Amino acid sequence: MNDPTKPFYGGGYSSTYDVYEDPPMKENRKNIPVYSGVIKYFPDAIKELAKVSYQGNEQHNPGKPLHWDRSKSGDELDALTRHLIDAGTLDTDGIRHSAKVAWRALANLQKEIEIEI
Repeated sequence: MNDPTKPFYGGGYSSTYDVYEDPPMKENRKNIPVYSGVIKYFPDAIKELAKVSYQGNEQHNPGKPLHWDRSKSGDELDALTRHLIDAGTLDTDGIRHSAKVAWRALANLQKEIEIEI
């Protein structure tokens, strides 16, 4: 599991499949269709989320590898709401406010799930 007090670097991160079974059984994995039930549904939105991650890293961690520095990201629901007010428009950095809403929603959800496991 990712340590929520440390920056998140993509390598070595273990998914939350262990919530269902350790190691996950094939039947359970089929009930979590990450590709066919998320990426295939929302390919353009997922690309926008990746832009948010990249831009945020450049803003808060210039010159460092892409990672989620959680020490600089703690007010997900307040930030989500600020961007929600301007949904449908671009932020000053050229990124959609709606994409930032989605990113903050995922960040909040990830933290909620981590608390439960």
